[in-house]
Order: sequence, then C-alpha cells, then structure tokens
Amino acid sequence: MKFSLALFASVASAVSVDLSKRASPLAVEINVVDNSNVVASITNTGSTPLKVLKTGSILDNSHIEKTEIFSGAAKVPFDGIRLRIATSNLEEDSFQILAPGETVSTSWDTATVHDLSAGGEFSFSTSGAISYAEIDSNSLTGAVPFSSNVVTASVDGTAAAKVRRSFNDYIQKRTVVQSDCTSTRLTATRNAISSCRSHAAAASSAAVSGAAARMTEYFKSSTTATRSTVATVFGRIVTECGSTTSGVSRQYCSDVLSSCGSSVLAYTLPSGSYMVNCPLYFSALPAVTGTCHAQDQATTTLHEVTHLTQIRGTSDQSGCYGYSCVRSLTASQNLNHADTYSLFANAVRINC
Repeated sequence: MKFSLALFASVASAVSVDLSKRASPLAVEINVVDNSNVVASITNTGSTPLKVLKTGSILDNSHIEKTEIFSGAAKVPFDGIRLRIATSNLEEDSFQILAPGETVSTSWDTATVHDLSAGGEFSFSTSGAISYAEIDSNSLTGAVPFSSNVVTASVDGTAAAKVRRSFNDYIQKRTVVQSDCTSTRLTATRNAISSCRSHAAAASSAAVSGAAARMTEYFKSSTTATRSTVATVFGRIVTECGSTTSGVSRQYCSDVLSSCGSSVLAYTLPSGSYMVNCPLYFSALPAVTGTCHAQDQATTTLHEVTHLTQIRGTSDQSGCYGYSCVRSLTASQNLNHADTYSLFANAVRINC
C-alpha cells in the first residue's frame, strides 16, 4: 500500500434482500434522457411511511454504481467510487421519508462512471436495496429491495466520452493537490493498516481450515472452492496491508473527490487504486472494536482494500451494509461483497 498520506471508499451492484418475506414497497421506474442521463422515479407503494437511507443508494449524489448497463450481452464495467457508510449514529439528513403513494425523482449521468464512448444501443436498469429506519429512529432496521424496468436507448459515443473525460480530468487534478495525513490521522491510518494485516492473516487461516459453520454463516458455503477463494482474497489483503511504502494503492486523509457525506466513513476509487478515509473515520470509529459485527478503523480499511481490482474488486451490493444485510445475500453475492469480508474478519478476531 503506497502511503501518499491521505483516505478510503465503496457502493454498488444488484442484491436480493428478503424484507420479512413481504413484497417490496419500493417501485422504481427509469427513463434515459439527454443521451446518457438516467432519471429514476421512486414510489412508496406501501401503506405506511418509509424512511430510507439516501447515502450509498440511488438517492445519493456521489459517483457510485447505480446502474447496470449492457451492450448486447456484455456488461459495461463500472469505474466510479465505492463507499463504506456508518451503520450507527446516523444523522437525520442522511434519510428521506416517503409518504404512502409519494414519488421522488433523482437523476445521474451514467457516462461519468461507465465507458459509453463506443456509442450505439445500450440497455439500462437499476436494482438493489435501500436501507431503512423506523420513522421515529435513525437506527437501521433492514433493507427494502427494488428492481426497475429495463430501458434500451441509443447513445452518442462522442458526447458520452466528453462527460467521462471531464470526470477523469477532475480526478487527476484532485489527487495531485491532496497529501495531508499528519499527526493523529497519520498514526491512526498506519495503525489501521497494521491491524488490517493481522485481521486478514487470521481470517485467511480461518478460511483454509476454520470452522465450517462460520464459513457458512458469512459466505453461505464451506466448500473447498469457497474456502480457497476467500483465503486468496485475505492473502492479497495481507500483502497490501503489509507495507505503507509499497503496494498497488494510495491512501489519503483528505476528501479528494468531495464524497465524504455526513455518514460516509471511507471510500475507494478502484479505477484509480486509491482510498480515502473521511473525517468520520477518525472521529466516530475505535481503532479496533471488541464487539461482534461493530465497525472500526481496522475493518473499514480492510473493507476498502477488498474494493481494489487487484485484490477482489468487491461491490457493496447497492448499499448493503451490516450483518443482517450480509446474511440476506446469496453465496455468489457474499463472495463479491466487501462487508462480508470485513465482518468475517471481525468474527474471527473476536470469536463471534
């Protein structure tokens, strides 16, 4: 891990979450306008108000993965940012309340974080889950799944390339400017990287020969193939977190992409191989927790490292954070989900 004195990120894909085995109260309809812009209308079709977490969802303004795009049978890769958000002590402004029957709209330009420069016909859709809290609380209690319609649209590749180029130029300018992990933030970041390594080493051993029940609990499988995949990922993390002067990534302690919202702990830009620790990472998290399934700096760093394409290229399954959401995923989703790896490492260390 090249320590450029800086911070961390994540968000993204498609998830199947069972909300108490009820039909989802969220209906999402999308349209493609102005070449590559997706406009999404989100409706609460239920009979009660719904308090949804905006951060990390399609209601977030950050450049996270909100859309699945296909050119024929080939999926267009996503190369934006991935967040890790806090799952406790959330602020009220992180939520949006949808009254029964209410519809809200949001939009984003898909060309910013997808290469559509080839032009032609593409199919667009969005799916995943949005975390929610009770109306009188800011504590997350579950996640509601959603799946939109599929829209086929013709894209002007030249115009799309211009949008993408503007975003990439912005990234390059920002990474040059910021380089300021100092004082207590420098110490905390170095300690987290060291703890990331020790957590990953123990988790790798547990994946190889640990209890089958724990593997099944987090990864829905304890087969030799699953154990090998998980152990390999943790082995790569051991290497990446084994140094602050070498490795595939750069780390920052300043918000280089202006993506540190009120509940964002850290984020990663896999396409640029850099990670950012947000102010909340330093103010709200202990260095290492002694509580099962709680967040800390060590496992947040580990979470972000898994997002790196050279490590695993994990997603956040459209904002699926925390133990209850991890338990709702399928085996294949868990193998590519950042929080699954961080929660497994936490469980191994504490013996949950």
